[in-house]
Amino acid sequence: MSLRDLVRDETFASMSRPERLAALRSARLYFQRPDEPGFLVCETEEGPVVPVFTSCEALGLFAGPCGWASTTVEDLVELLPEGVRALVDPLGPRTFVLDAKALEATDAEGERNGGA
Repeated sequence: MSLRDLVRDETFASMSRPERLAALRSARLYFQRPDEPGFLVCETEEGPVVPVFTSCEALGLFAGPCGWASTTVEDLVELLPEGVRALVDPLGPRTFVLDAKALEATDAEGERNGGA
């Protein structure tokens, strides 16, 4: 891991959840590409999720060699099927759930704070 990666990871870790979501809006997320168009959805006790990753390396650790695709956070949330959420970096130390409601809450908070 480079010093730049370490600083970025530590900065990201010190952010609040709304700050992280705002920073991620245009970031790219990587996911395993299924044979048919769509997403590989995993059923969990808390509902269906799509595992997504902040790097190709993290996807590789999770899925091994596989076909992959990427998109922005904002586009991913729009593309997810109704009721399905994204689980970001499921094997990482800072896993979190991402869905349209989370981004909408970030937008609302930004508007209350004078636009962010």
